[in-house]
Amino acid sequence: MLTYLIVNESKRKVYIIAFPDMTEFKKHSNNIAWETEVWLMEVPDHMIHFNGDRFMGPR
Repeated sequence: MLTYLIVNESKRKVYIIAFPDMTEFKKHSNNIAWETEVWLMEVPDHMIHFNGDRFMGPR
């Protein structure tokens, strides 16, 4: 799915940050920029979107 989105959205940049777990994410969450996607290894089926109108995938 991610490969499909990147190939078909050549005009849009997507910033993704990956963390192993929620504990590590919480240590850095205050420094994550808006419009960034966050992926947690312990919850691989979900992503966290930091604000903004854009969202990866269907609405």
